[in-house]
Amino acid sequence: MDSVAGIAITSFLVGLSGAMMPGPVLTVTIGEAAARLRVETGSGGPDTPKDREATRHSRAVRRAQARGALAGPLVVLGHGILEVLLVMGVVLGLGKLLVLGPVKGVIGLVGGVALVWMGMGMLRSLKALTLSGRDAGAGRRQHPVLAGILTSLSNPYWVMWWATIGLGYIAVSMQFGFLGLLSFYVGHILSDLAWYSSISVALAMGHRLITDRVYRGMVAVCACFLLGFGFYFGYDGVKNLVA
Repeated sequence: MDSVAGIAITSFLVGLSGAMMPGPVLTVTIGEAAARLRVETGSGGPDTPKDREATRHSRAVRRAQARGALAGPLVVLGHGILEVLLVMGVVLGLGKLLVLGPVKGVIGLVGGVALVWMGMGMLRSLKALTLSGRDAGAGRRQHPVLAGILTSLSNPYWVMWWATIGLGYIAVSMQFGFLGLLSFYVGHILSDLAWYSSISVALAMGHRLITDRVYRGMVAVCACFLLGFGFYFGYDGVKNLVA
């Protein structure tokens, strides 16, 4: 993380680790994608030629698939709006404090411990992880953008992430000024967009493009990244405290 590109890449990997864990945002993404897959063709009547009716049905299916595929990006839009406001608030109120050695040291230690704890938790939960939408809900109750905002606020994991790891990344990225902060946010939000969009697209296609086995493998890899970054944050925190 000694460059703007390094910040973007590592923030993407750490953000992906958080996005892939089951939680309210994943649940609502699955539910919204499923709810948007309703095919509305109407009745063509008894005299409608079969080929015309088949064409109408095919177009309706494609429209439904497009609606389902958009669920993930729309949920992430709401999620991202909330996060950019949070980042702006942190920078405007705490930016000068975050570059101080003792503050960076404490944040690094706390963030490192949180990362290691989350990584170990991910490894312990591998056997039970599934992309099943059985608990995703039966219908749409709000717009996906609003759902992204509300489910983020209701997720204690999200609050803890920004209170520890997020602050650590902001502190590191601000060494490169606005460009560093922008690279952190872009890398982070792209991880959410990549994961939740892949989920909604997979559901919209009508078959499982991502199996539970592949999902667990990806989570295991990300858990190892979390452990590595956790030790890095801890080491950097100690270094700042003793400097």
